Amino acid sequence: MPVMSAARPSPKPWPMKWVILVIVICLGAYTFLTLRYRKQSPSFEPYEDMKTRAVTVRLLSAGFQRIAVTAERPAGATSVPGGAAIAEAAGGLPTVLRDSLIDQPVLPADYTHIAAAPRANPLLPYSIQFTCSVGDHHQQLAGAHVYVREEEVYIVPEFEKLTGDLLARTRDSVVLMTVPPGALKSGRYQVSLLGARASRTWTLQVH
Repeated sequence: MPVMSAARPSPKPWPMKWVILVIVICLGAYTFLTLRYRKQSPSFEPYEDMKTRAVTVRLLSAGFQRIAVTAERPAGATSVPGGAAIAEAAGGLPTVLRDSLIDQPVLPADYTHIAAAPRANPLLPYSIQFTCSVGDHHQQLAGAHVYVREEEVYIVPEFEKLTGDLLARTRDSVVLMTVPPGALKSGRYQVSLLGARASRTWTLQVH
């Protein structure tokens, strides 16, 4: 008769405290790796997305090209070429541009100390520096856009309201704005720096 081997005893289960410890370690490692390496994607905002598309369509229909430009308050002294003959013009957005925008930008009230060159190379950035006055101490620089329509260039610095009890240190802001290379094609333009109460204008030759 064959000899029956003794049955092997069943392995003892892990103590519950070790199971819990392993789960906690795995969850911690997963959370760390997810937060550390996941790609940050902007949240989907359907209303803002539809509004942006609507503005783009309206601008194109009116013949505008919109250019995003950098606008900042320089930390120190800068050397921006000047020489353009600056003239005063009526304030506010031109009608065709105002009708193309859904949200009307908050413009500076007026401008002083404008440094802008009368000529530009299309392959190089074009910088403008100016001092502008805002309506009150509750406004701060939020950015700028340039709108090009045929031979007209409209520069629109945009300000936003500070929240709560925050106040700007002064109602006068020194702004350095730079149009990126290639944004303006060769040609002769009438540039308008738009303000709520008064604008400034000059001729720019790009070649």
